Amino acid sequence: MQKPALDLQILTLPDNPGVYQYYDKDGKILYVGKAKNLKKRVSSYFNKIHDTKKTNVLVRKIVTIKHIVVPTETDALLLENNLIKTLQPRYNVLLRDDKSYPWICIKKEPFSRIFLTRRMVKDGSEYFGPYTNFKMVYTILDLIKELYPLRTCNYDLSKSNIDSGKFKVCLEYHIGNCKGPCEGLEPLEEYQRQVNAIREILKGNFKESLKDFKKLMNNYAQNLQFEEAQKIKEKIEVLENYQSRSTIVNPKITNIDVFSIVSDESAAYVNFLQISHGSIIRSHTLEIKKKLDESDEELLELAIIELRERFNLLSKEIIVPFEMDLGENIKTTVPQLGDKKQILDLSIRNAKFYRIEQLKQLQIVDPDRHVNRIMAQMQKDLRLPVEPRHIECFDNSNIQGTNPVAACVVFKDGKPSKKDYRHFNVKTVEGPDDFASMTEIVYRRYKRLLDENQPLPQLIIIDGGKGQLSSALKSIDELGLRGKIAIIGIAKRLEELFYPGDSIPLYLDKKSETLKVIQQLRNEAHRFGITFHRDKRSKAALNSSVESIPGIGEKTMLALIQHFKSVKRLKLATEKEISAVVGVSRAKKIVDFYHPKEN
Repeated sequence: MQKPALDLQILTLPDNPGVYQYYDKDGKILYVGKAKNLKKRVSSYFNKIHDTKKTNVLVRKIVTIKHIVVPTETDALLLENNLIKTLQPRYNVLLRDDKSYPWICIKKEPFSRIFLTRRMVKDGSEYFGPYTNFKMVYTILDLIKELYPLRTCNYDLSKSNIDSGKFKVCLEYHIGNCKGPCEGLEPLEEYQRQVNAIREILKGNFKESLKDFKKLMNNYAQNLQFEEAQKIKEKIEVLENYQSRSTIVNPKITNIDVFSIVSDESAAYVNFLQISHGSIIRSHTLEIKKKLDESDEELLELAIIELRERFNLLSKEIIVPFEMDLGENIKTTVPQLGDKKQILDLSIRNAKFYRIEQLKQLQIVDPDRHVNRIMAQMQKDLRLPVEPRHIECFDNSNIQGTNPVAACVVFKDGKPSKKDYRHFNVKTVEGPDDFASMTEIVYRRYKRLLDENQPLPQLIIIDGGKGQLSSALKSIDELGLRGKIAIIGIAKRLEELFYPGDSIPLYLDKKSETLKVIQQLRNEAHRFGITFHRDKRSKAALNSSVESIPGIGEKTMLALIQHFKSVKRLKLATEKEISAVVGVSRAKKIVDFYHPKEN
């Protein structure tokens, strides 16, 4: 029951946008959320039973509700993000990356230095980044060093210091890496022109630098300074090569941020690409641990606000996979075709790869945790009383009623247990009757397990729809196993899952790990059954073919079937190969039968 004090707190909430905070009896923060309408959003927590246990536990713990009213929903988004990072409430999603990333700094000083740093100092200097890849930072700095000779010393190159002759040129000047601004050998205007060009490169705009270098190269060539022209040509090639590696879309697409999300039952992975002048100048993937079964829309919204603030993004347009409202100042585009769609697909692919890498690491570092997570998820998704640690799947195989067989494959802890696979020859059914075949093999399988006192599975999967499931249920009922083993059918066309006594199928999310395990079981049962069926057909064909050869008895026939497996292989065999199995005289009879000599 709700406490009266809590009722009163909810009733007095405003209908405005804002941020709400939940506290427990000890005054400890539990959860921070944002809302268009505070009263409606908070009330929704208390007027129903929620689908997830975590949300129900959260609601039971709430004793105090605090709120902050803000002018717009965009303000609420920003405030929620700041409060989550500051207060770190137990039930909010975890943004898993508190790393300190490197920046490239253009120092605010005469003859600006350009260098890598992890600290942002608010002294008017410009910072580009943060970069999530150190290799990228060093590549860019090497490129700049190769194109523009800048100083690396930390002298105070004020006009008075230079005029008084306080400094002397160093080795960097003598080897051509610096033009000696410390002795006044390079004018400030010329130096800052180079810094401006570097600034454009860091923004992803190579156009101006290429134009300037080509103009300079032509001037040298016209003045017959061919060595100098060659040096500039080499710089142009370096810049063009770097540009071709970084440009992946139409260069007209500029100053756009791309966000995509890939999620599973426990976490979401948000990839972010920053595009400038057709180049990706930054890529980053953020992992978000789910707490209350949040939707992709909610998580992506949270991540976009976080990443824009962290990376100081000022772009007016963002590309996203679905419609979102992030305020009046940001245009959201959901592309369907063209270059923008290609770059969104690239972002999604990056997020998927990141997720796969994280899952692989989890499997390697803690395989039990990975299996436990999947088993718990399957129990929840399939509404099972226990985790399906032992699953068996059945499939029938026949072609036009000939050689009917069936297969049973077994998965333990979500992985194939091939030593437990079983083949069945259908014995009691005449003609192509898949339903009767399913009844027979399910009965035989579990009658034997019961007779031998073997462990039963927690889940049976039948490859087929309602008809196949009903046929299997006849045997389950006859053996008295109804209620002791969960059983479902999977129909191939739409991957519908059918339950006994329920005419409405269950549809799982296509990216669900539960559905992937079920599909793997179904495909494995089909493969195993088809292989057995082909072998049986080949042996039957070989059997009937060998029986018709004059002078060949049953013992010889069995030896040929065991060795050659099929009629085709027997026909292609040489007389020598056959004689090695059944002797010279019989081999001659077989070869004469399959390859009669022409008159």
